[in-house]
Amino acid sequence: MQILRLYAPFFDLNNWSHVLTSGKDWMMILTLILMECLLSVDNAVVLAAQTQVLPTEKEKKESLIYGLWGAYLFRFIVIGIGTYLINFWEIKLLGGIYLLYLVYRYFYDLHHPEKNKQATSQPKKHKKSTKKHHLSLFWRTVISIESMDIVFSIDSVLAALAMSNNPVVVLIGGMIGILCMRGVAQIIIKLMEIIPELQTMAYILIAIIAGKLLISLPPFNYKVPDIIFAIIVFGTVGFTILFHYLRPKNRHNKISN
Repeated sequence: MQILRLYAPFFDLNNWSHVLTSGKDWMMILTLILMECLLSVDNAVVLAAQTQVLPTEKEKKESLIYGLWGAYLFRFIVIGIGTYLINFWEIKLLGGIYLLYLVYRYFYDLHHPEKNKQATSQPKKHKKSTKKHHLSLFWRTVISIESMDIVFSIDSVLAALAMSNNPVVVLIGGMIGILCMRGVAQIIIKLMEIIPELQTMAYILIAIIAGKLLISLPPFNYKVPDIIFAIIVFGTVGFTILFHYLRPKNRHNKISN
């Protein structure tokens, strides 16, 4: 019965009608959308980096679409039990450790290219198993995206619930915000194709994000101010783009073209 009470506002048509026709509620929804986008910059960076392991553009887009629907479902569940999320700091701990593992795996593969070559240069007779591996890689990426959505949405939901106690307002703001955040991820993916160094930069940022996540947990309980974190993110991106165009090799290519 307690569960039914938590989710009852989502199925109250009068509540939906009031929210959709209230200018005050729409102002709150727009505020929540903006907040969702700002709080999800780190999530977009992680998503963009994760999709790079997939071999085709189609799979990259599909993984984000699956992740989008999974994020919507999880957001609906989480908002209903939002008041209890403060007790689930263990999820953040696991998320921080997993992010550090992603960074370790990326740099390990980067410094051991011979192992990657052995994995990719299989004889033709093994084509069938290679296809199975690619399918498995796709679903592993989707699951990884969902896991990160779970970790990163906790802060967003808690902040949103602190601003509005109407779960329908929080749900609408969160849903539109997630869609906007996915658009940010798509932009980052396109930038990575133009400037390859951004992929390595993304994993450096993931390590910083993991550190930010872990120091917010007991016993530290330190929250990095949003403005400082935004400066770190945009400063790192700007430095990487500058580095790309100032590298002698890239400058030579631009002149010769």
